[in-house]
Amino acid sequence: MTRAEQREQTRRALIREARRLFATQGYGRVGLSEVVKAAGVTKGALYHHFAGKAELFRAVLHEVMREVAGRVAAAAEAHDDPWRQLTEGCRAFLAATADPEVQRIMLLDGPAVLGWSEWRAMDEDTSARHLAEALAGLVEAGDLARQPVEPLTRLLSGAMNEAALWLAASGRPEDLEDTWSALARMLEGLRR
Repeated sequence: MTRAEQREQTRRALIREARRLFATQGYGRVGLSEVVKAAGVTKGALYHHFAGKAELFRAVLHEVMREVAGRVAAAAEAHDDPWRQLTEGCRAFLAATADPEVQRIMLLDGPAVLGWSEWRAMDEDTSARHLAEALAGLVEAGDLARQPVEPLTRLLSGAMNEAALWLAASGRPEDLEDTWSALARMLEGLRR
C-alpha cells in the first residue's frame, strides 16, 4: 500500500468511526480521544487530516448530505416524467431523513455545530440546487405556474426540512407516511 493509500485509509477510518459515534451519542458527547481509539490511530494522525473536532464533523456531515442527495437523485432519475421525478425525489428525501443517523448528524447537530449559514451552504451544494433545477424545469414545461423559482425552492426545502425535524422528534415510524401524504397534497396544490 502506498503512503497516499495509507493516508486515505486513515482518513476514511476516522470519518467512519466519527460518524458512528456522532450518530449514536451526538456531537457534544463525543471526544476526539474516543474517535481515535475507535479508528485505531493516534491523535497526531487525526490532526494530520483534520484541524479539530468541528472539521471532522464537517467531513462527516458532508458525507451524509451527499448520500442523502444521492438517494434523492436515484429516486428521481428512476422516472422519465418530470413531475414524478420531483415527487419521488421529495419522497426519497423524507425517507432518507427518517433514518436516525441522518436526523442526528444532518438535521440536529449539523446546524447547531456549524451554524445555520454554513449548514445552508452545504445543503445548497448537495441538494437544494437539484430541487431548484427540477422546479425550474416544471415551470418552463408549464406544470407549475410561471413564478420565481428561488423562493419556491426555499419554501419547499424549508417545509421538507421542518417535516424531517418533526419526524425526528416524533419518534413514530408511522408518521412518515402521514407526512408524505401531506407533502404530496401540498405539491399537488402547486401543480397546474
